[in-house]
Amino acid sequence: MQDEAIVEMFWKRDESALNEAQIKYQSYISKIAVNILADIEDAREIVNETLFRAWNSIPPQRPSMLKTYLGKIARELSIDLYRSSRRKKRISSELTVSLEELGDIISDSGDSDFDSKVLGETIDRYLHTLSSESRTAFVQRYYFADTVREIAKRQGVSESAVKSRLLRARRGLKEYLEKEGYTL
Repeated sequence: MQDEAIVEMFWKRDESALNEAQIKYQSYISKIAVNILADIEDAREIVNETLFRAWNSIPPQRPSMLKTYLGKIARELSIDLYRSSRRKKRISSELTVSLEELGDIISDSGDSDFDSKVLGETIDRYLHTLSSESRTAFVQRYYFADTVREIAKRQGVSESAVKSRLLRARRGLKEYLEKEGYTL
């Protein structure tokens, strides 16, 4: 079923929209959650909570890209659960690894320079300076928390090629942020 039809079902408060969205996007949402949380049971909860949030937000929202909309909800929910779980106990996931890779560039310093919205816009501008392959690898690694192996397989290159792209992208991001006036 097309996304537009599913969104229309949400809009009309047709409960079958939940089933259609789950059929179409359950594995996508689960992958995001598992990459961040490293726990299949938590991922199942995230799928359900994502669909519940979508139900409660459509309307008034009318997403033009349902996959992206659900992915964003799933990522936010997963990160919230990750932070909550991490406070209680030490957990390790691809998110932990990818955040450690970015740790030298972006930290939780509490510095007002790191206003998340402005920083996000700055990073977005930087990403548009990268090649398509590097930008895709960066987003897959640091937004979706995909493994280097998964990215390499998708891009049809070696893992070392992906690691090199990511290293150059991180170095470039650091330089870009410094030029933009961020103190790192």
